Amino acid sequence: MKYTPSIAFDEFAGTAKGVTAAKSRGRKYIRNKSYSNSSNSASQGDIKTIFSQLAKSFKSLTQAQIAAWNSLAQTQAGKSILGSKAKISGLNLYLRLNHWVVASGGTALVTPPVLSGVPSPSNATLSLTASAFTITLASIPDDVSDLKLIIKASMPQSNGISDAYAKAAIIALPQTPVTTAIALKTSYDAKYGAPSATHSKVFVKWFYVNTATGERSGEMMGLATLTE
Repeated sequence: MKYTPSIAFDEFAGTAKGVTAAKSRGRKYIRNKSYSNSSNSASQGDIKTIFSQLAKSFKSLTQAQIAAWNSLAQTQAGKSILGSKAKISGLNLYLRLNHWVVASGGTALVTPPVLSGVPSPSNATLSLTASAFTITLASIPDDVSDLKLIIKASMPQSNGISDAYAKAAIIALPQTPVTTAIALKTSYDAKYGAPSATHSKVFVKWFYVNTATGERSGEMMGLATLTE
């Protein structure tokens, strides 16, 4: 948030005591100092590294392999920035699928896979206390040999926040689907810090990815609230 400074800040510039004074287009202003979330930056950096490596590896494919990716892409659809359906390129599809293959510990596919879809995960029970944070799936598919569970969560939100699912980011390594409780506290606290009485809400998303094809399922969502 920006504030118009008094004459006392006429020649002041820089940051001090949590505020930053600056000048833009001849107008002086003061705004709250911004703080980056280092764990978010690290996570974003990992994703960018994978995409950068994949973009380079796509260029090394043979013409036949690139043609195969382009051909498969014609049967798929993406979304434009306005939310409408749009055609995607072979490169887009290569990046989209191989991101999850590589992020799950696999090797990038050079030829496009046969796509069969991925079932969405079941509902889950979320439990959040001062000593533990867990997610327990109600059920899992009969065959989970190529499936991994991806879990995303928001940083701790204040009690007045009703929806922060858009702020959820991956908090743990891909998990093998099980019906027993999956512990999240260590990885969550390392990323965001522990929730507190004033910031007790954590908005969680989870979905499956197929580690053999790179396909991902639809997302499920749930709210974890800190309890004693």
